[in-house]
Amino acid sequence: MAIELIAHRGASRECRENTLPAFQRALELHADGIELDTHVTSDGVVVVHHDPIPRAQSPTSGVAGKPFAALTARETATFRFPDGSHIPTLSEVADLVGDQAVLYVELKARAIEGAVLDCLRATRTRHALHSFDHAAMQRTHRRAPGVRTGILTASYLLDPAAALRSAGAQDYWQSVEFVDRALVDRVHAAGGRVIAWTVNSADDIAAVRAAGVDGICSDDLRAFQSLTEQRA
Repeated sequence: MAIELIAHRGASRECRENTLPAFQRALELHADGIELDTHVTSDGVVVVHHDPIPRAQSPTSGVAGKPFAALTARETATFRFPDGSHIPTLSEVADLVGDQAVLYVELKARAIEGAVLDCLRATRTRHALHSFDHAAMQRTHRRAPGVRTGILTASYLLDPAAALRSAGAQDYWQSVEFVDRALVDRVHAAGGRVIAWTVNSADDIAAVRAAGVDGICSDDLRAFQSLTEQRA
């Protein structure tokens, strides 16, 4: 079975992460999926950025240092990175990606699953949600049982099947240093998938492939060019 190749925050080794150029480049590299981070503005617009406070500059006075939860969408749109790119909305990313790849949407802020689901429902993208907040995934599953969900973990849980089951999730996002065959076998036995993150070195690529993971999330899909060519 082919391993799904997922661009971590887009092609983030070549372009600024979580921006439209990074997502466009990921599509050019034939990513199967694009992973991104989300927050919600004070007026309910879902924006794509990792940190809760914009790591960019705005000419508008009084907005620097404010979290997205205290900024309007109009104020957020004024921020620019040194390369000229902006903080995109989730709707903008969905319009760019269309049906070319799966959008893997991480919930970074608390209790934003409703806004994210409402936004994605209005698009034609294939999408899934995941988070370190497993309770948010449980709420997502109850609210939208047809949407694929995943739980993120940066530790080696003794009972990954129970964690998936309690959250109503299907994807087990495991940090690369804790991926092994035993973990993958337990998740597969529970009907789930294992997505390893963030996989960038040749040694890690070989290790997670040997462990039998279903997906690899990477900052640099060029490292997988030979794998992509084998699948073509």
